[in-house]
Amino acid sequence: MSTFLYVLFAILIFGVLIAVHELGHFVAARLCGVKVLEFALGMGPLLWHKQSKSGTQISLRLLPIGGFCALEGEDGESGDPAAFGNAPAWKRLIILAAGAAMNFLLGLVLVAVCFSQVGSFAPPTITGFMEGCPYEGTDGLLEGDTFYRVNGERTYFSSDVATYLARGGGDTADIVLVRDGKKVRLDDYPMTPRAYTDPDTGETTMKYGLYFQEKQTGPLALAKYSWYGAMDFVRMVRLGLTDLLTGAVGMKQMAGVVGIVDMMAQVGNESPTVYDAVLNILYLAAFIAVNLAVMNLLPLPALDGGRIFFLLVSWLLERVFRRRIDPKYEGYVNTAGLVLLMGLMVYVMYNDIARIILK
Repeated sequence: MSTFLYVLFAILIFGVLIAVHELGHFVAARLCGVKVLEFALGMGPLLWHKQSKSGTQISLRLLPIGGFCALEGEDGESGDPAAFGNAPAWKRLIILAAGAAMNFLLGLVLVAVCFSQVGSFAPPTITGFMEGCPYEGTDGLLEGDTFYRVNGERTYFSSDVATYLARGGGDTADIVLVRDGKKVRLDDYPMTPRAYTDPDTGETTMKYGLYFQEKQTGPLALAKYSWYGAMDFVRMVRLGLTDLLTGAVGMKQMAGVVGIVDMMAQVGNESPTVYDAVLNILYLAAFIAVNLAVMNLLPLPALDGGRIFFLLVSWLLERVFRRRIDPKYEGYVNTAGLVLLMGLMVYVMYNDIARIILK
């Protein structure tokens, strides 16, 4: 496949991710008895539409880059008893959270699809030690030990061990092992990588000197490790936000839609076969789906998480003061948040384009 086709494939994936998000809002609204004015696949000029028996306009629009779900009374007061603003708070909460839930579910399904093609996984269970490894011993690590946490982070796969040992940034680590069904703590355990030489290739690399073995899996293991993979993505988003807030990474390192599409095309071109390319792009799409789910639930204006936060605050104030906050104030906050979000998107897009041109 050419770069152009990979770019089209990536754009289509983005469209599906956004459409699935809006589908979550649509299904939840219908189940909760809230009137949906329009459910659209795509954006821009209208190509086709049909009025459903419930009064919802089902639309197909020109640009395959997402969609939207317009609810009655979503941004203001409405006299319609089926309006979003007139629904009980718990129903509005479900509707607002449904988009992110659908994105997470899609990400989980895509992880399962990709993992089903692998057929084996490497759990963080020690199966041996390299020659000269200093960590083997009853007061340290033993064959059969399973890493449960490293520096406070849950370990799902063998690759997590080295990742979170290195992320600790010191010469010691806080480790929790599972040994013979019981948890064993090794606090401030001295553990740093050492130089090991491969006897077959003669290549010397820095390692921790531990062996992990892949295991063949069945349907139950596939389900478990797919869940682990999705939760690992959630953690990656959390750590990425933490690094951004602490200054470990800069704003210029953020990637937007343009950057991610370029990344997908690059992944496709660097894959040995078209089959591998599709699988790698789908795995990246799974990460983006989970990323969208988590980011959309952040308590920021213009995001579903911001609206959920405002909903909870309003509900609390209503219980305490017996007064309802005028929906227009939420509209003001969301509008301001949307302006700031659009500004951030433009900034990130500019950086993406500059990075692509200069590379």
